[in-house]
Amino acid sequence: MTYGPQQPAYNAPYPPQQQPFTPPPVVLDVGADAKARALIGGSVSGVIGLIAIFSALTGQTTGGAGAGVAVGVIGLVFLVIGLLPLIAWKKVGRPRRLVFDGFGVRWDDPQGRPWAVAWAELSGVGISRTVQRRVKLADHLVRRTMVRLDLFPADPGFRGRHPDMEHLWEFHTVRNGYRLPLGSNPKYIPVIERAMRQYRPGAYLGIKDEGFMVGLV
Repeated sequence: MTYGPQQPAYNAPYPPQQQPFTPPPVVLDVGADAKARALIGGSVSGVIGLIAIFSALTGQTTGGAGAGVAVGVIGLVFLVIGLLPLIAWKKVGRPRRLVFDGFGVRWDDPQGRPWAVAWAELSGVGISRTVQRRVKLADHLVRRTMVRLDLFPADPGFRGRHPDMEHLWEFHTVRNGYRLPLGSNPKYIPVIERAMRQYRPGAYLGIKDEGFMVGLV
C-alpha cells in the first residue's frame, strides 16, 4: 500500500450529488438611483439659479430694473430647488432595495419601512406604468415614466400578517392590493419582468398603463 501523491485512484462508492441550481437574486438599488437623480437635478437647478442671480446683481439683464428683479427672483427659486436634495438628503439618500429571490419579494429599507412577502402569499404581481403626456416642448425631450409594483394577496389573512405593508394598501388606484411606487425609472420594467419570469411566471400579470393624473408618484 502506498501513501501520499503516489496512492492509486480510488473510486468513491457514491457519486457526488449535484446541488440544484439556484438563480441569483434580482436586485433593484432604488436608493442609489434616487441619490443620483437628486444630485443631478439639484446641481442643474442650482447652477441655473446662481447664473440668474449673478446676472441680476451685475446688471446683465435687459428690460430695466424690473426685469432684473424678476430674473433674480427666478434665480432664487431655482437655487432653493437645487438645495432641496441637500436639505432632505437623509430621506432621499437612505439605502433602499427591491429584491426578488426564491423566497419571494422583499423591500430592504433599514431606515424606513422594510417588508418581505413569500411567493405562496401572492396571487399576482403586476407593473403599473404612466408615461407623461407631451404637452410642452420639454416633454418631447424628456418624458417621465412613473413605475409602480402592484402586489395582490392570495388569501384574506394577508393584511393581518403584514401590518408593515399597510401604508401601501390600495395606494393610488389599485384595489384589493398593494402598490409600491418606484419613481420615474422605466429601466426597472424589464428587470422586474425578468425576475417574475424567472421566479414566478404564473403570477406575473404584465404591465398596466394608467393615465398621467394618477401617476404623480
